[in-house]
Amino acid sequence: MVFARRHVVYMLLVGVLVLFLGPFGWLAITALKAPSEIRALPVHWWPHHPTLDNFQHALTFFDYLGFARNSLMVAGTYAILVTLASAWAGYGLARLDAPGKRVVFGVMMSTMMLPQIITLIPTYLLFARAGLVNTYVPWVLWGLCGAPYLIFLFRQFFTNMPKELEEAAIVDGCGQIRIFWRIFLPQSWPVIATSLILSFSWTWGDWVAPALLLDDDHTTLAVKLATGYVNQHGGMLFNLVAAGTVMYVVPVLALFLIMQRGFISGIATSGLK
Repeated sequence: MVFARRHVVYMLLVGVLVLFLGPFGWLAITALKAPSEIRALPVHWWPHHPTLDNFQHALTFFDYLGFARNSLMVAGTYAILVTLASAWAGYGLARLDAPGKRVVFGVMMSTMMLPQIITLIPTYLLFARAGLVNTYVPWVLWGLCGAPYLIFLFRQFFTNMPKELEEAAIVDGCGQIRIFWRIFLPQSWPVIATSLILSFSWTWGDWVAPALLLDDDHTTLAVKLATGYVNQHGGMLFNLVAAGTVMYVVPVLALFLIMQRGFISGIATSGLK
């Protein structure tokens, strides 16, 4: 009976896995097709003559690596800064006492319910008047401000840490900054891994902010993938779009595979107390 239940659970998990991986699998198959096979009817599920030429053409059709470098710089800078800023804010909310702390925390959490589209026009006007349009400074400023969800994760993690660690450090003469850097931050690797993966993925896959704030020469790979693969008649080259998109997801997958243990542990240990 137990074996039968386990078998059913495994079959359900395999079904869910196929459901989630199906779109990516179809994308990868499309990246191996010739243009004539993509337009052919009836639809060919598997290419008759698989080719890797699409990946080479996708890299050379425009400066793919250059735009990937822009995305990597923006996403990497933002991920590092927002992780450090969120960790520091989470530490303050978890371990320091100040008047109105609960109110500040409540207001911060309420901002998570604010749709991003509402802030698009004010954000653009703010950066335009400051002369920061077509620069990467907005992502630096966003990173330094932290992110509400990540602050929440760090706050929950630091709240659950033993108070004896902090008291022992104070007895040894450590101030709050040193306690944070020497004791609390090194212990929070699971949440750091979670923060890096989430923030990098948010920025790497963001299309709206780069399209709004950057011109065509300085934009990110997400924007260029949506507009760069067109022929002389303005038609989309779907085989190159598929190949470029497959390569586009590789950095996120690599980051997740490297930090997956910390990511799972961070999500599991940062729940409500």
